Amino acid sequence: MFRRFSSLFMRHPVIISLSCVFIIVFCVFGYIFHWAFYNIERIEPGELISEKTSPNGAYTVKTYLNNGGATVDYAILGVLYSNKNNDSKNIYWQYEEPTGMINWINEDTVKINGQKINVPDGKYDYRHP
Repeated sequence: MFRRFSSLFMRHPVIISLSCVFIIVFCVFGYIFHWAFYNIERIEPGELISEKTSPNGAYTVKTYLNNGGATVDYAILGVLYSNKNNDSKNIYWQYEEPTGMINWINEDTVKINGQKINVPDGKYDYRHP
């Protein structure tokens, strides 16, 4: 098996090398595309609308109104804060929504504008629900 691959590489080094470069460039482009268009962790909070602490006091969820400017409608960002170690994580992103209503169902489940999210690992993003 190794001998066959070695002989293939010796006969076609340019094709194999270009294929490897193409795969690497494709992976890097995919990562940058995901970061730029689908990662809600990079979104900065806007104006604070509301906040609620979980029943056991372990987490606090705050919702922020993000104003996209003259050409883009308002959006709501929900941020989960850990009260133990002050970590934060964006867990909710909804476009064309002016309010951010928060209701805790139990210690591990929060409902923001009707969307149930299991904390700390759950997320809701309107672009891919």
